[in-house]
Parts: sequence; structure tokens; C-alpha cells
Amino acid sequence: MGTGSSPCASCKLLRRRCAKGCIFAPYFPPDDPHKFAIVHKVFGASNISKMLQELPIQQRADAVSSLVYEANARVRDPVYGCVGAISFLQNQVSQLQMQLAVAQAEILCIQMQQEPVPCSLPTTLMEQELDKSPYGISNNNNNNFNNNLQQYLSFASSSSSIMQDPVKRESLWT
Repeated sequence: MGTGSSPCASCKLLRRRCAKGCIFAPYFPPDDPHKFAIVHKVFGASNISKMLQELPIQQRADAVSSLVYEANARVRDPVYGCVGAISFLQNQVSQLQMQLAVAQAEILCIQMQQEPVPCSLPTTLMEQELDKSPYGISNNNNNNFNNNLQQYLSFASSSSSIMQDPVKRESLWT
């Protein structure tokens, strides 16, 4: 039985007498009936009981917490549940990584523009070193590369409003 003589939330909802060894009592207190109601609606009392009985006692609280989270997600999004939330967050991480890469490229360009070219090296030696680069960028191609990079970065900056407005969805945590 739960706290005092009051039956646990599951026994209240199922309208049965709460036995002393009720498997639900430690995890569904009588003061939070909504917690069991939503889990019962999604999974059913019999399935919850079976799941809890199969687990060691020290893992049951975490399992109930996961069941409550999944049930809430299923009620909000019956098709995808938690997977919908996870996929939304993964897309958000991907967009933020792309924005970070663009910002790092912009920083690199700014740093490259601020660094003076060493005057002690003859220009022919510099051209030879550029020709040896694994990307095969010559001095003329290097200017084209920098121009293309600047155009790309200016495009990415101008289209940043698209990247900052991910698909609007209802938050699972509010």
C-alpha cells in the first residue's frame, strides 16, 4: 500500500484494493494519479505489471520514468512518439553543426586576411610550395578559390535565417 492508508494511483484508477505488496505503489504514488493514468492509457496495467516484475528492483524506478516519458510522447505524437522528438533534435544538431562549420570557415578567412604574407620567401618558392599542395591549388587557382569561398560564405550568411528557423513543432518539455 502507498503512503498511509491511501491506495496507490494505479489501484485508485483501476478501482481495486491496494495490497501490501502492490508492485505499482512505490512508483505511482496516490498524489500523482495522472502519471499512472497516461502510462495505463498507452501500455495497459497488465503490460506495465509484467514489465516491472521482469526487472530487478533497482531498475524499476528508471523503467517507470522511461514509461512515463514514452507515454507522454505517444500522447502528443501517436505515430512517432519519442522517435519523433529524437529525430527533431538530431535535425537541430545537424543544422547547428552546419552553422558552426560556416562560422569556423568565416573565422579562418578573417584570420587569413589579417596575416601578412612573409616577405622573406621569394615568390617563385611560394608558387612551388602551392603547386606541391595535395589539392593542386596554384596561385591563380588560389585567388579563384578564395573568391568562390567568399561567395559561398556570403550566401551562407544571407541565408542564415533559413537555417535558424527549423520546423516549428510543439515542444515535448513545455
